[in-house]
Amino acid sequence: MILLSVLFFLLGIALMVGGGWLLSLGGSLYYLLAGVALLAVSFTLRRSHKLANGLYAVLLIGTLAWALQESGLSWWPLATRMGLLLVLAIPLFLVAWFKSGKGGRVLFSVWLATALVTISPLFMTAPTTVEGQLTRSVTLPEAKLGDAKRAEWQAYGRSNLGQRFSPLDQITPDNVEQLQLAWQYQTGDKKGPQDVGETTYEATPLKLGNALYICTPHNWLVALDADTGEELWVYDAKVPSDSQRQHQTCRGVSYLPASDGQPLPEMKKASQPAETLATMQCDAQLYLPTSDARLVALDPTTGARCANFADQGELDLMHNMPFKQSGYYYSTSPPLVAGGVVIVAGSVNDNYDINSPSGVIRAYDVKTGELQWNWDSGHPEETAPIGDDETYATSSPNSWSIASADEDLGLAYFPMGNRTPDQLGMYRSPAEEKYATSVVALSLETGQVEWVQQFVHHDLWDMDTPAQPSLLDLQTDSGIQPALVVPTKQGDVYALNRATGEPIFPITEEPAPQGAILGDYTAPTQPTSALSFKPEDLTEADMWGATLLDQMMCRIEFKQLRYEGRYTPPSEQGSIIYPGNFGVFNWGSIAVDPKRQQMFGMPLYLAFTSKLVPKEGVDLSQANKGEQGVNSNEGANYAVELKPFLSPIGVPCQQPPWGYVAGVDLKTGQTAWQHKNGTIEDMTPFKLPIKMGVPGIGGPIITEGGVVFMAATVDDYLRAYDMSTGEELWKARLPAGGQATPMTYLNSQGEQMVVQVAGGHGSIGTTIGDYVVAYKLKK
Repeated sequence: MILLSVLFFLLGIALMVGGGWLLSLGGSLYYLLAGVALLAVSFTLRRSHKLANGLYAVLLIGTLAWALQESGLSWWPLATRMGLLLVLAIPLFLVAWFKSGKGGRVLFSVWLATALVTISPLFMTAPTTVEGQLTRSVTLPEAKLGDAKRAEWQAYGRSNLGQRFSPLDQITPDNVEQLQLAWQYQTGDKKGPQDVGETTYEATPLKLGNALYICTPHNWLVALDADTGEELWVYDAKVPSDSQRQHQTCRGVSYLPASDGQPLPEMKKASQPAETLATMQCDAQLYLPTSDARLVALDPTTGARCANFADQGELDLMHNMPFKQSGYYYSTSPPLVAGGVVIVAGSVNDNYDINSPSGVIRAYDVKTGELQWNWDSGHPEETAPIGDDETYATSSPNSWSIASADEDLGLAYFPMGNRTPDQLGMYRSPAEEKYATSVVALSLETGQVEWVQQFVHHDLWDMDTPAQPSLLDLQTDSGIQPALVVPTKQGDVYALNRATGEPIFPITEEPAPQGAILGDYTAPTQPTSALSFKPEDLTEADMWGATLLDQMMCRIEFKQLRYEGRYTPPSEQGSIIYPGNFGVFNWGSIAVDPKRQQMFGMPLYLAFTSKLVPKEGVDLSQANKGEQGVNSNEGANYAVELKPFLSPIGVPCQQPPWGYVAGVDLKTGQTAWQHKNGTIEDMTPFKLPIKMGVPGIGGPIITEGGVVFMAATVDDYLRAYDMSTGEELWKARLPAGGQATPMTYLNSQGEQMVVQVAGGHGSIGTTIGDYVVAYKLKK
């Protein structure tokens, strides 16, 4: 009895003090009143069980009324508002019952009624769910799928169209449950003690001939037998560790077919490491980008470097850079091979130094490595190859993600980032303003700009266009149009005519919050697409936690931070950035079915905070350690502190779901279905497979059989979904985090295989490993 009284007293004090603080900030009165009620229960408990029970019953009824008013019949918001109080009521009415026989009946009745209301949403459709169905029938049977052979996967998105769609149809919604593990391979490349935090497997393999080609975080290129997973050869690019890199990853390699169009010869297991082989003249070539800013050309059969390309198969990408700090520039994504050139873009570290390498995009001859053109958004009209004694523009916007190409139109499409520093706009030139946070279409022949469509004006939020554009021919009211579909971090999905850049789905300008720091400005309006997954603005009632206490602390922080909706400017006070720079969509992009005219996406909702830190008198010795924490912005007056908006116990402050899967009819731009995705099984020590809708990073693929495959989530599973309904049909436990996009192909026996790289992700804390796993149907 004494312990129970003390517990109510301590909880009451915490809620009363915190509730008073929240109320002083203009927040909810509830927590203060709940604290007073719990103190009253504590004081009366040892004198009168009946009075204490009555007071607690009133507290339960009042809390339920408040919870319903704030969240309605939505399970997670309601359960966490009521949960702690419902649990604490049990010993209270049991003590009264056993002490007096009748003292606990009233409280028990109220407890039972409020508990039933609390659990009732479990038997209802969640308010965030969209129920519907996409057609299974084919709209454009002869849709363009790119140049990749039917049985193969020849580029990161299967082809340069970036569709992530395979014409294979052996696996269907009816038989996908029969998938089983075919083979498993470990690369041997694991995160080491000297590696940066974001050391991660994000690679999608290529399938060419009888081999799979996979790059690892430290830029090994591994060739495996596509039937058995047996290692054929490994090329180690010998990349040294560098604590200045923000990322240590490789998303994939690129392929140049043989000039005569002949398939690769069948390969056998090599007898020595590929990097020890003598260089050779290559016809077909693989291109491996490295995190120490090289591009390596390799023979696909042996792994030997190609003597015909650049300097014995290696091209130094730091040439002509205005600044050459180690670890500040490198390519994490595969280059684009199209139109006789290999086009290389790169990643420039965010928020490290205002004087950083250029974000220039460069095209080299596919055979010789000779520079053909360079497009630098700092000098966008000057695309002729730069002279040996010239340099590119300092810190110009870069394209760190994956590009697409339409060789019939002669265009390459690059998703563009921002000039560093991301949160400080006073260093940008008019040209850099024009091309930042956009998709730009460049001529494959000359590098000249054909069109540009910007998605954020004067970006102060690190809303880089993160995803490869998907190209398909789209049926519209005005006929079939050559379309480009690209998702953005801020949640909009843009459909553009890829020949002209004109919008297919309307783009409108919306008023945006104002009030940047002195010396900077905010754009008065921001664009938004008619097809959008942008979230509703956060409110205090959206703040969440496992208990009333951490909910209250999230509300207090919410009230202390600046927040005026999407595009709230960063500030010295600290601002909530929602969606955060993790993005509603990220590099995993979307997948499109060009035949059925459909899109599959994985929208995510996580708020971040952004605080500008005046440098005077501030110790920045721990800065420059990654995308989260304090980044120093050397040369600028402000550092920036970035972090997820989390409760004191480390869970997101906004209520779940945080992650969904969604299906869209691209003919109309309407979302047909949307369901929460993933469980908290690997987010807690208790391994509870509760489907909450969790974050993730990675991408989906669609097959002609009507099945979507995707891992990505923070629980370690590869999942299969029905494309028409979004129903989860099958899942397989992965040995490590699956933060890479899967792929599918036919083996030599004509069997459809599905392959997932599973090595974990340093930033989101999934299980680290070095696995490649393959599945096929039971015979």
